[in-house]
Amino acid sequence: MKTILSTKKLTQNQRELFAQKGMLIVDYDAISIEFLDFKAPDVIDNAVFTSQQAVHSFVRKNNGKLGIKNCFCVGNKTKALLEQNGLKVKEFGQNAAQLSQKLVKNYKKQVFYYFCGTIRREELPNALKSEKMTFFEIKTYKTVLKSKKFDQKWDGIMFFSPSGVASYISENKHLRNVPAFCIGQTTASDAKKYFKNVVVADTNTIESVLEKTIEAL
Repeated sequence: MKTILSTKKLTQNQRELFAQKGMLIVDYDAISIEFLDFKAPDVIDNAVFTSQQAVHSFVRKNNGKLGIKNCFCVGNKTKALLEQNGLKVKEFGQNAAQLSQKLVKNYKKQVFYYFCGTIRREELPNALKSEKMTFFEIKTYKTVLKSKKFDQKWDGIMFFSPSGVASYISENKHLRNVPAFCIGQTTASDAKKYFKNVVVADTNTIESVLEKTIEAL
């Protein structure tokens, strides 16, 4: 029987997808999120969100009073979450590098507020800095690594963020031959440092990672 590890807790329906294929799934949360207290202007012309956690933190902090004119974000799920909260998404990309290109090309003279976590990638800030664009970085949540050691061998491991990769690797070594299934290119780039076989989901969704894993194994 194939045994797969998920570095994110799955729903019962998601777990059933593996059971139907005769696979055993073990799941746990490799990271946890703590919302931070932060200050931001009451009215913002342009806001950048690169994760759903930043959106959740912002909405929670502002109690539904969301004074943002235009949002720019990464990922379909982040876009959907912003729109569910009545916010207008003007541009989005599948990853930070793609969104950065759009901002540099089309909005060079605009001022941005970048809502992010304490652990974030450098692509977007570096791209804006290199073009001397004006932006203010506001940290809205903290990512905590919940490291856990496993003794058993896996037929595949699913990762949903670079932090999830870091958390797992901190306690588990010698994994180069285990296939790693990743939610996007950003997560995959970190996984490639430790895994020889890295597979990227077709879209940046949990469901796509599950489908890709089942399909490959």
